[in-house]
Amino acid sequence: MHKRAVIFDVDGVLVDSYRAHYEAWKRVGRRAGRPIGEDTFASLFGRRNREILRLLWGDVLTEAQAEELAQWKEVQYREVLRADFRPMDGATELVDALKAAGFLLAVGSSGPPENVRIALEGLGRAGRFDAIVAGTDVRAGKPDPEVFLKASAKLGLEPRSSAVVEDSTAGIEAAVRAGMAAIALVGTAPRKALQAAGADLVVASLRELTPDHISRLIDRAA
Repeated sequence: MHKRAVIFDVDGVLVDSYRAHYEAWKRVGRRAGRPIGEDTFASLFGRRNREILRLLWGDVLTEAQAEELAQWKEVQYREVLRADFRPMDGATELVDALKAAGFLLAVGSSGPPENVRIALEGLGRAGRFDAIVAGTDVRAGKPDPEVFLKASAKLGLEPRSSAVVEDSTAGIEAAVRAGMAAIALVGTAPRKALQAAGADLVVASLRELTPDHISRLIDRAA
């Protein structure tokens, strides 16, 4: 069997971090004098901090102010996550099953490497991943496919040999543009939106996924 890989997003896929990110962005909104509601947050979830700041505040913030707020937001996020770490249901079991089946595993995240490290350590699975690409490793955020293409290159595989597990429409679009099988997890975005973004498969739980299922999906997409 030729080598196959699964590339995981972190937020909303391996870690139930939605509330931690929302709380961090609410703190940013209060600090910047503009409250951020959940509908607004949900529509932007999965994008890079600088993109979100630009969409919310446009040119009101200077580059220095935007960078400072982006860094401060991540400090707040890590503070909240450490206090209440929540793995996604079935995440550790799926990682273990894929590794046992011979898959290569990678992370393709828009977040900073510190966030990825906390997530993998919290799961107790840091040693199971063969490659990590974080937000600081790419120039363009999702839906640009750069993060997944870099992860695939680090693994030494062609994109068509990989599947991506994502929860945001931007992430699914990035996986499709990378030429990878796109698996969407319902939660951050509704099923219809994920299907419209081009997902090859939409699941309500990671427990619906097995190594054999993902292998067939990769082969069919390729």
